[in-house]
Amino acid sequence: MSGHPVLIVVLNKETQEFELDEEALRGVLLSPEVGDKPVCVVAVAGAFRTGKSFLLNFLVKYCVNEGLPNWLGDPSQPLEGFVWSTGMEGQTAGIYIWSEPFTIYAKPSGKEVAVILMDTQGTFDTQTSPRDSTYIFALTLLTSSVTVYNLMNNIREDDLTNLQTFSTYGASAQKEIKESRAFQNLLLLVRDWSFPQQHPCGHEGGQVVLEKVLGQLGEKAEKLMNASTHQRLMRQGLRQSFEKLECYLMPHIGLGAAEDSNFDGRPNQLSPQFVEHIKLLVPRLLAPERLVVKRSAARRGQPATGEELVDFIKTYMAVFREGKLVEPTSLAEVLR
Repeated sequence: MSGHPVLIVVLNKETQEFELDEEALRGVLLSPEVGDKPVCVVAVAGAFRTGKSFLLNFLVKYCVNEGLPNWLGDPSQPLEGFVWSTGMEGQTAGIYIWSEPFTIYAKPSGKEVAVILMDTQGTFDTQTSPRDSTYIFALTLLTSSVTVYNLMNNIREDDLTNLQTFSTYGASAQKEIKESRAFQNLLLLVRDWSFPQQHPCGHEGGQVVLEKVLGQLGEKAEKLMNASTHQRLMRQGLRQSFEKLECYLMPHIGLGAAEDSNFDGRPNQLSPQFVEHIKLLVPRLLAPERLVVKRSAARRGQPATGEELVDFIKTYMAVFREGKLVEPTSLAEVLR
């Protein structure tokens, strides 16, 4: 594999401020592979030690193998790409993107789209402050066209509260943006889904769970009728902040893989159910007919280019650096 992760946002330990490696960012986004093509940015975010980098490497493999039917390749080969491990310590600090943009011909238009894969530091680990977690996740939401929010076992109230914290800034800005919502697509990916007997793994089961959690189906809807104003407004805000909300329920990777200290991601070490759903999940994000292009709010929703994405990231980081992160509506000026 010729590509590698490129660190673009890093925390300066002396100043405790996030810094942008603009040269590294430009090296990827202004490369000939991107040119003036519209960009699709798929990012994975969420709590530390939930397998974000592990998942991203399946996306890398799909793109490297051009989405062919056998894109998963030799089942005895280790999983390569973004750094990951099965240990207790998180592997990703800051924000990384893959060094090689992938060109995919979108359907039905046939136009070339440059796909950028983004890996992010896990939230709420022992070394990351709530402020830094909010910074990383908010920046991820603002710069991606699809964010995968990695969760474990179930969608809990705390998960929604954290998501609200991260997305409040965009939700406030959305009121002043007439052509689109603050963020584009969000996929809640529930790893090691705990209740497959009630709702089967996959997208269909995930959508039912999501609607229940948001209080639009079943007993949850009745409970929310009597819930606090905060709970109702939180769910309303989340629905309004994203153009599309989805959920996918993933089975466990398999005890053999989970308990093997030498596990290196080989598909033949994973449970057959997990492999089956990886083969379904990844094309949902990257198949030519499902690509979500990043849009430029500055150009009224037109497809964004790599150069514009560089400017987006620089502008957002400047806003955060000026201490405006706690002022949600200030992002409206950035997103106009």
